[in-house]
Amino acid sequence: MTNQDVVVSEMGIAAGAGLPGPGSPAGLFACRSAAAGAMSMRQTYLDLAAAAAAARSAGCTWAEAMRASSPTRSSRSAADVDEFTAWVRKHPSALSKFEEIAGKSKGKKIVMFMDYDGTLSPIVADPDTAYMSDAMRAAVREVAKSFPTAIVSGRCRDKVRSFVGLSDLYYAGSHGMDIKGPSSNPESVLCQPASEFLPMIDEVYKTLVEKTKSTPGAKVENNKFCLSVHFRCVDEKRWNALGEQVKTVIKEYPKLKLTQGRKVLEIRPSIKWDKGKALEFLLESLGFANCSDVLPVYIGDDRTDEDAFKVLRKRGQGLGILVSKCPKETNASYSLQDPTEVMEFLLRLVEWKRKSSSSLMIRPRV
Repeated sequence: MTNQDVVVSEMGIAAGAGLPGPGSPAGLFACRSAAAGAMSMRQTYLDLAAAAAAARSAGCTWAEAMRASSPTRSSRSAADVDEFTAWVRKHPSALSKFEEIAGKSKGKKIVMFMDYDGTLSPIVADPDTAYMSDAMRAAVREVAKSFPTAIVSGRCRDKVRSFVGLSDLYYAGSHGMDIKGPSSNPESVLCQPASEFLPMIDEVYKTLVEKTKSTPGAKVENNKFCLSVHFRCVDEKRWNALGEQVKTVIKEYPKLKLTQGRKVLEIRPSIKWDKGKALEFLLESLGFANCSDVLPVYIGDDRTDEDAFKVLRKRGQGLGILVSKCPKETNASYSLQDPTEVMEFLLRLVEWKRKSSSSLMIRPRV
């Protein structure tokens, strides 16, 4: 199973390539400058060629890849259990290795980054009802009191903020293409590197709604700077047909790219901006870009979170935690199985912070 985004353009359709198988004003100016000129058709072509090669090598349809990326939670065979056990040795539980994580955090300024769907809330059939529990909200509130905290989601920023319902956080919607800081700060950071694409995104949204309305269960979600076409409630027999409908629309827009997630196809601007770029931008905005005593912690469950995990590995600084119940290729160092474990980890982190702060306050003078 691959972690890479797969790009489908008009060239890819012509070549018969499907999605590959498994395997503040100043802030806004800086953000746009970082993204200016980032679109690269040559890179898109190279990504496409790699995707097509992977598809041919795998010998499977993109629908099969979609199915593999969202495996059912049926009982595991002995081989599956052995595979998962081996995977956990490589990506151990952040709960069982909490003391190790605490040791790495000692003397560091922790900055928290978290995905929403599948991380803070369970994956549900209707994306409009992906509510987080009151207990999870309370846990995130405590985390935000202890550390700078950001929610980084593919969702529309306003929507994910309404789900979380907390004002003292940084929110990065549309896979990091729409970033806003705490509402309590009038000079809060703002970053929208893909603002020029808004008219195009709205146009494609209307077209996709019309094209897909004949497919029962299909849902097109407008996330402001990107779009999601949800397959979760669509009969698997209709997946290929629905995918072709989406690709037919997108091939008319070479400045957009099509990527695959967990039972979802996502349409995004072809700029060099993702959750990893959002993480870097937020660290810089917080004044931590070149600090050796900062420890970014990123928790996410989707392949789009891999961009952030890669950034942390490249920096050699920070912890990536993948939320998954099944083995996946990942750049994360640790794992958690579900939102329940995520909440437990967050609460333990807050408690560790409190104890650490208390011990410093009562340390005797020498």
